[in-house]
Amino acid sequence: MMTLAGESSREIGKVLKVSQPTIRLWQKRFLDEGPQGLCAIAAGRGRPAIYTSRKAAKIVRDTQHSTPLAQTHWSTRSMAKIQGVSKDTVHRIWRLHGLKPHQTRTFKISKDKQFVEKLTDIVGVYLNPPDRAVVLCVDEKSQIQALDRTQPGLPMKKGRCGTQTHDYVRNGTTTLFAALNVLDGKVVGECLPRHRHQEFLKFLRTLDEEFPDDVDLHLILDNYGTHKHPKVKKWLANHPRFKLHFTPTSASWTNLVERWFRELTEKAIRRGTFISVEDLQIAIENFMVTYNEDAKPFIWTASVQTIMAKLQKVKAIYETLH
Repeated sequence: MMTLAGESSREIGKVLKVSQPTIRLWQKRFLDEGPQGLCAIAAGRGRPAIYTSRKAAKIVRDTQHSTPLAQTHWSTRSMAKIQGVSKDTVHRIWRLHGLKPHQTRTFKISKDKQFVEKLTDIVGVYLNPPDRAVVLCVDEKSQIQALDRTQPGLPMKKGRCGTQTHDYVRNGTTTLFAALNVLDGKVVGECLPRHRHQEFLKFLRTLDEEFPDDVDLHLILDNYGTHKHPKVKKWLANHPRFKLHFTPTSASWTNLVERWFRELTEKAIRRGTFISVEDLQIAIENFMVTYNEDAKPFIWTASVQTIMAKLQKVKAIYETLH
């Protein structure tokens, strides 16, 4: 367009920041072949392909359905050696097809005979919470270890992350009982020494005091034995405002407090050093206070239908492979 407008090659070069020979080359192609000459690649030009589509398909197939001898998964180098290509070629093919053989994720298909009924109940409480009620996701994070490092770590600096010693000293454990308020995202928590029905009853009394008497408390929790202990059932019978909703077995992902436990672990426990259980408990309590000052709820959006559709796909793949 600039050539047709009467612009000189020098002026075009300044605007497009290309050399004069390049401008003259494209002008000649346009005059000789028209617009199609600007799109066609001349024979013999360009880098020749170093692998065929059949080779790429084989790399993808072998990555998904085989493993190297005496190893659990492929690396770019081990696959490249077998296929006769470079590791960078393997990396490009894996990235193009979304393959990450070095990563793995955990899962378990629930065998709960009442899975659909329990899932429907839990999702119903999340998506359509009862009127004049508080929905609490309740669980225990047990056996939290107070770990102290054997030597002080090195601070972070430019070009180097902070460090910790690989070994540690165990200074005892604590159990955190926590209840996540689905409405506002705030957490009520209490560290107790053990994980029995006695401690669970103590935490229920804490919740009873924490919330106004004129609202029902709907608790979402798992099937751990302490939650169904006879003494717990007796206490609940005398406190009818507590309504329990049990998650399906092997489906802890349906309890939103597990998501908050991950925040606690990543931001306050995993990289911490604690010289005593009391030191650990103080760190947990401080995290809860700070978190509640700017709490945001975890929003549940999945319907029962979408969850069941995904599970059916997983089951189909699982049955095919096994």
